[in-house]
Amino acid sequence: MKFQIVTPERTAFSDEIDQISLMTEEGEITVLPHHIPLVTNLKPGEIRYKKQGKEFVIAVSSGFGVVRDDGSVVILADTAEHAHEIDLARAEEARARAAKLMESARNKEDVDYVALAAKIEKELNRLRVGNKYRKLK
Repeated sequence: MKFQIVTPERTAFSDEIDQISLMTEEGEITVLPHHIPLVTNLKPGEIRYKKQGKEFVIAVSSGFGVVRDDGSVVILADTAEHAHEIDLARAEEARARAAKLMESARNKEDVDYVALAAKIEKELNRLRVGNKYRKLK
């Protein structure tokens, strides 16, 4: 089945695959060929797909997943990175900066806590996926 991940910056992935598993707000789902059409919200997490017996992992932030009538799957995500692309040191630094901002902003009224929490969740997800990929190698 045809699979694409698109972010505002790029098409992160586009290829034929055998199956895909993704984390929705209702839980993890696996899409196989001939799946019913579906539109779902995605949680930040990992997308695992299989092609010719090999499993690959991509870290995504929030977005939408669409399974079309023709069986193709399109993911529209804010960000997407293949596990091997993740710079763990940079992800940890970004997570630490966001956590520090959250801590220092506790007594301020004009802080967007939701955005800071989302940033922390995104970086934690990148670290999880990046570390998991390195353990699988």
